Amino acid sequence: MTDNLSSGDYVGMSFWLISMALVAATAFFFVERDRVAGKWKTSLTVSGLVTLIAAVHYFYMRDVWVATGTSPTEFRYIDWLLTVPLLMIEFYLVLSAVTKVPAGVFWRLLIGSIVMLGFGYAGETGMMGTTSAFVLAMAGWGFIIWEIFKGEASQINAGLSNANVQGAYKAMLICVTIGWSIYPIGYIFGYMLGGADAGTLNVVYNLADFVNKIGFGVIIWAAAVADSE
Repeated sequence: MTDNLSSGDYVGMSFWLISMALVAATAFFFVERDRVAGKWKTSLTVSGLVTLIAAVHYFYMRDVWVATGTSPTEFRYIDWLLTVPLLMIEFYLVLSAVTKVPAGVFWRLLIGSIVMLGFGYAGETGMMGTTSAFVLAMAGWGFIIWEIFKGEASQINAGLSNANVQGAYKAMLICVTIGWSIYPIGYIFGYMLGGADAGTLNVVYNLADFVNKIGFGVIIWAAAVADSE
């Protein structure tokens, strides 16, 4: 697309800002792999893959917005369908860095994230009723929250003596609860109450991605460095 970014297009500017921040974060996570112990390298690799995948999609989303002024819903959900399961897998990887974790933890978090995103997409694109899709998507999110707060993943974390892993786990919990709550709030106002226009909704989603993708990776990086040193 050849359309230029307007100086007054703050939504388009937010796409530019986030896309470049994601590129910078990708470079940072991959370079920092050499700084941490081997048991943490996979976690940092996944953090870098999350921001790399998101950066590529943000370039496309930015172009769609600048050219058409419409929400790049399909690109955003393709991004989320790849990156959100990877973020969920990070819980498994962080715990696995210091103890043995059953494969069931991996699969439950993966399936919960796919259910959440699949119904969210169906609601935003009109494949299902917005309310019924929202309820089912929230069920997927609720399942994830239960697993990381009360389920096997939580129980494994509670039994650890590694303060760095426990600190990272608690910070990741905040991202998945408070940080991720931005998305359903945006959905409610944008699709169920009709109180948010496309521009506002995209700015909210963009800022949420900034925190929940880059911030999530930084939490893991900090724990990896502290534990390695």
